[in-house]
Amino acid sequence: MKLLRSQDGIALVTSLMLTLISLTMVMALLYMITQGTKVSGQMKHYKTALDASYGGSEILTKDVFPFILRGYSSSTLVTDVTSGFSGVTLQVNTTQNCLQSKLTKATANWPSGCDSGPSASKNPDLNIKLQAVSGNPFKVYSKIVDTTVGNSDVSGLQLEGAGVAEGSTVLTPQHFPYIYRLEVQGERENNPTAQANLEILYAY
Repeated sequence: MKLLRSQDGIALVTSLMLTLISLTMVMALLYMITQGTKVSGQMKHYKTALDASYGGSEILTKDVFPFILRGYSSSTLVTDVTSGFSGVTLQVNTTQNCLQSKLTKATANWPSGCDSGPSASKNPDLNIKLQAVSGNPFKVYSKIVDTTVGNSDVSGLQLEGAGVAEGSTVLTPQHFPYIYRLEVQGERENNPTAQANLEILYAY
């Protein structure tokens, strides 16, 4: 009975329990800080890759595609494009026949071997290398995965016809453009985990 009534060691047990609780709280706090740092780093990598994807998309849609479509029937198309955009180290990764078909034919009429899969980095049509402020450069892959053909004039000139309010009885409709669905992927060279993907609907 004396042993049961004795409170010797209670303070030690209590202090050990409080220490355990404190250590658990500290470990949880450290884990949260570590995870927050990792997420912050990943978001930074994603943001820079996303900016590279946007930059590559701007170059492709405003400069490269119009350049290609102006001379799409040229027998030296791939060479012309590569030399015309050497400043951004543009590479054509597909055959000339496939590229010309993707630009001027509906998807169902593409020749066999023209990849229409959703991954831009797998069998891309084009890729561009963009230099980074620091570290490795970014590679931006692009691929046309679907083409809808309208009544476009491949010269790139838009028709202008008479409007209803004018005196002419002939109405000339404006062109319905080619519509392309593009997959674009920007990623840090030698670090493919730092990547961002875009899906673009582009009307020429």
